[in-house]
Amino acid sequence: MTWKICCLHSLFRKQAPLTHRRESCRKPGRKEHHNTSFIFPSLFVCFFLFHSVSMRLKQDVSPVVVVIFRLVVWLYSLISYLPYLMLRSSDSQSFSECSRRVKARSISGHPSGPYRDVRALRALTTCIQPGMNTLDRVFESSVCRNPHLDCLGTRELLSEEDETQEDGRVFKKVILGEYRWMSYDQVYKEVRAFGSGLVALGQKPLKNIAIFCETRAEWIIAAQACFMYNFPLVTLYSTLGGPAIAHGLNEAEVSHIITSKELLETKLKNILLEVPRLQHIIVVDDKLKSGSEYPRGISVHSMAAVKRLGAHPENVSRQRRPPCASDVAVIMYTSGSTGVPKGVMISHSNIIAGITGVAERIPNLGEDDTYIGYLPLAHVLELSAEMVCLAHGCRIGYSSPQTLADQSTKIKKGSKGDTSVLRPTLMAAVPVRPVLTVTFLFSLYRLVFRKVRALLGGRLRVLLSGGAPLSAATQRFMNICFCCPVGQGYGLTETCGAGTISQLWDYSTGRVGAPLVCCEVQLKDWIEGGYRSTDRPCPRGEILVGGPNVTMGYYKNKEKNTEDFFVDKKGQRWFCTGDIGEFHGDGCLKIIDRKKDLVKLQAGEYVSLGKVEAVLKNCALVDNICAYANSEESYVIGFVVPNQKQLLALAKRKCVRGLWEELCNNPVIEEEVLKVITETALTAQLERFEIPQKIRLSVEPWTPETGLVTDAFKLKRKELKTHYQNDIERMYGAK
Repeated sequence: MTWKICCLHSLFRKQAPLTHRRESCRKPGRKEHHNTSFIFPSLFVCFFLFHSVSMRLKQDVSPVVVVIFRLVVWLYSLISYLPYLMLRSSDSQSFSECSRRVKARSISGHPSGPYRDVRALRALTTCIQPGMNTLDRVFESSVCRNPHLDCLGTRELLSEEDETQEDGRVFKKVILGEYRWMSYDQVYKEVRAFGSGLVALGQKPLKNIAIFCETRAEWIIAAQACFMYNFPLVTLYSTLGGPAIAHGLNEAEVSHIITSKELLETKLKNILLEVPRLQHIIVVDDKLKSGSEYPRGISVHSMAAVKRLGAHPENVSRQRRPPCASDVAVIMYTSGSTGVPKGVMISHSNIIAGITGVAERIPNLGEDDTYIGYLPLAHVLELSAEMVCLAHGCRIGYSSPQTLADQSTKIKKGSKGDTSVLRPTLMAAVPVRPVLTVTFLFSLYRLVFRKVRALLGGRLRVLLSGGAPLSAATQRFMNICFCCPVGQGYGLTETCGAGTISQLWDYSTGRVGAPLVCCEVQLKDWIEGGYRSTDRPCPRGEILVGGPNVTMGYYKNKEKNTEDFFVDKKGQRWFCTGDIGEFHGDGCLKIIDRKKDLVKLQAGEYVSLGKVEAVLKNCALVDNICAYANSEESYVIGFVVPNQKQLLALAKRKCVRGLWEELCNNPVIEEEVLKVITETALTAQLERFEIPQKIRLSVEPWTPETGLVTDAFKLKRKELKTHYQNDIERMYGAK
């Protein structure tokens, strides 16, 4: 009881709260897999909202409701603070000590670093177990330990129907059954059969093979087969456009590709003539579409047929060539925020080092854990997370963004989403919008705290966030509402997704934690940007990541390799991230800027576009924003995707009527949104020259399908500039 109340009050004061799980403080050997609920939950949500969204309440709610809200909050504070003082003891002090503990140190003694986790000061960790230095060995070891445990699960499709909306649009809805599981031993047999079948189809060791498929069990089975038979696996996002797909396939010179029936018909089929080396298409679905025609020389096979081929005695007996630690396991094509996608070459040893570092930050990881897989497996975050789970005997249940929760778009009303059925203990997430909307927050007055947890199944004990930073308000909210720690991580494809992850007992916000045990982080002075390792109170500079998890470089791109990678005197590889960070006294890293986003204005002031965007995304009216500046101009402008509910409420208050498109193009609304954005910027202490002076409201949201953001929802600045070129000229006075 004591630590629960202490945790609540530490959050109220916006300090680094005390943990509700005692990973670092409990006695060795004791296993605790349960979540701990907080006391007075619904009133705590009220108090949290008071601190996090009080300004937004004024925009949406009548003054009477706001007054009642504040009275309830202060009444709760008065009632709960007395028990807090009475029960405060040495136990709470120990939690405070855990939060303040030094997590990493500079091994050189210099403020620039390199910084290492305190448990890796002597040497970086390279593998989970001695001798397990390739992915096939890691998986085989896990199969030997857990042959009969559940490994991969998929929900059964019971029925599918069209549902007509009020506006006449038709959406496909599904009713799904329970998860059907394959054991580790079953998966291993399928992996062997599929790999053997690929060999029978002419796939050679060390020759690239591509996978272009949605996240599903077949993806991992195919990947493990490629790892086992030493086929470098070329991964492509399922949302990539035709030219990007053709670029990756041609650059990698693939003759075999693994895909799904839907992607074959909707995307791949249209570019087959542009990929002359392609000979074999393996479709993971059991039933192929009949009557389809493909260019001469291309054969289409089902995955089941390839596995049957691989199970033939003459193919089973064929000796395979196992991989070495230094062999390429994956060529992962990034989503291309600055141009055509780049292929990152990742060795077996790179991935194993990365997942070793990630696993160290998740206590008690093992066979009792269930992970829900729904992010793109072509993204390094999801692939690393699933590799971690398979290495530790966890089970993985597959999902999709459209079926994740009871309220997801493809789930028929009244039926259950995937989290409700699977009830995962582990989950990874990439925040699309870093601030929760007021609508969602207010809906929690109608829910008891248990139901809030139930949104993700009720058993979640670790939620790892990567890909984009969480706002402090969102992180605090999620920590409490889901009754589990939210670990923020920092990593890149070029570092196997590994860099830093916050300790689960460290509830401070706005930081990404200390370096993992597999790598070290150094700060390099960036004089032009005004960042130096000698800065006070925190050393600052460009983030360099070094260690065995740093990848082999870009595929067929020597110029970019020379620019972004280097090897030090000790033979260790380093990657220059282009991100700007600062190290705090306890060894935790905070991302503060982006080197490539710096623009020099006409009068000589430097503006960090990424910094401006990070601040303005905290505005309730903003779903997404792209700041833009031209060196020949004296001010910043911006393109804004407005929050629909907030913009409609603003239009109502200003007595402006019209359709959504008309509101977004209305100069009065545009001016009012700019006022709110400016207020947010000033509150966050942006300089006047950093604040956009003019904006353009976007009618449509930015999605990967629009080509304006990557699959990880990072801005594509070049494409955005082209898309809004007329507006840029208008806002800078040319039109």
